[in-house]
Amino acid sequence: MEITTWHLEQTSPDELSAAKPPSVPVTVTRAELVSPELNRYLYTAVGGDWFWIDRLGWTWAQWVEWLDRPGVETWVAYAQGTPCGYFELDGSVDGGLDGTVELAYFGLMSSFVGKGVGGYLLTVALREAWALAERWPGKTPTRRVTVHTCTTDGPAALKNYQARGFRLFRTEVGQAELPAETPGPWPGAGKK
Repeated sequence: MEITTWHLEQTSPDELSAAKPPSVPVTVTRAELVSPELNRYLYTAVGGDWFWIDRLGWTWAQWVEWLDRPGVETWVAYAQGTPCGYFELDGSVDGGLDGTVELAYFGLMSSFVGKGVGGYLLTVALREAWALAERWPGKTPTRRVTVHTCTTDGPAALKNYQARGFRLFRTEVGQAELPAETPGPWPGAGKK
């Protein structure tokens, strides 16, 4: 299958175009303890319908190794106490020395898509990316926030990133072999 990948960036916090809060109250909390179980759950629950398969074979130890690095953070969004999405920041890019923070993973669980939560959660993610060094003593202040999305991600992903002030800096087209069906959290979850 042909896959187009778009690489986007912000180079100043002033470029953030904030979304309004959703009609349903949403709280966003940083998971401060390393928890491979939590991250694997979020990864499969959010990415299962979008062919997020890179980490499915990771062992518990691989999850710990990834998460237990200075500058890597997981933030969970809750709507009325129910997990509805998450984002993962990676401030360890290039050892964290150049001030780049990658929005490594971002998304909503399928039952919350289309309810105004995505723009708000992305606004929070960008604010936290720009403030990452404040939480990690010795880290270089954020100078650039990057993200990438592709044709297998949610149909609103690219539009949401651009609406929040991300600029396209590179496009790649390549081939990838994907499973016949998305891995779930179970096939067809949340589809009506």
